[in-house]
Amino acid sequence: MKSNTLVKYNQALYRRLRLKLILLLKNYKIKFIKLFKRLFDIFLISITMPVTLPFLILVGVLIRLDSKGNVLFSQKRVGQNGKLFDFYKFRSMYSNAEEVKKELENKNESSDGVIFKIKNDPRITRVGKYLRKYSIDELPQLYNVLIGDMTLVGPRPPVPKEVSLYKLKDHKRLEVTPGITCLWQVSGRSDIPFNKQVLLDLEYIESSGTIYDLRILLRTIPAVVFGKGAY
Repeated sequence: MKSNTLVKYNQALYRRLRLKLILLLKNYKIKFIKLFKRLFDIFLISITMPVTLPFLILVGVLIRLDSKGNVLFSQKRVGQNGKLFDFYKFRSMYSNAEEVKKELENKNESSDGVIFKIKNDPRITRVGKYLRKYSIDELPQLYNVLIGDMTLVGPRPPVPKEVSLYKLKDHKRLEVTPGITCLWQVSGRSDIPFNKQVLLDLEYIESSGTIYDLRILLRTIPAVVFGKGAY
């Protein structure tokens, strides 16, 4: 009797230790993948900097010549686990864009009503049309990547107002570091409704890895060149 009890006790102890070991290894694996992804981001930005830096300066000059206002646009966005951070873009709209937005709320063309998108937005400047079409306005987010608020590939960071309209399942996209490009951006960008964007983000989270990130980065090139779904 005592022998059977001891065997059961040892079996239960073995199962607990095995579970702890699995969880520990899984935790280390997640940390390693995150570290490798971080180093990968920094490496790619570093080797492309000699080309991107002069281009960034040229874009800044064109923005200042085209309209009054700051070259950069800063906005609070929601990052991993709900953390707020300063999100940077090249200014593609007139300086009073946020005030005018209130007058355009009823013209929102997003079918879900969570994100705000309209074609032929009157707030966009002449230079801004090209910046947005070819996603050049997103390049300052390379700085967000360098300081760790964002990564090259990951779900796009939402504004707090959008998050307040999220359903429970939508919050899962906030479990990872947000990115400059993502799966839905290379699959149609603004032409894709919000609920489909969430599904694609969840698909990315479940399948993410270095090879998958490289595939998305490569698919980003033709998506940017042809400007499909960008407005």
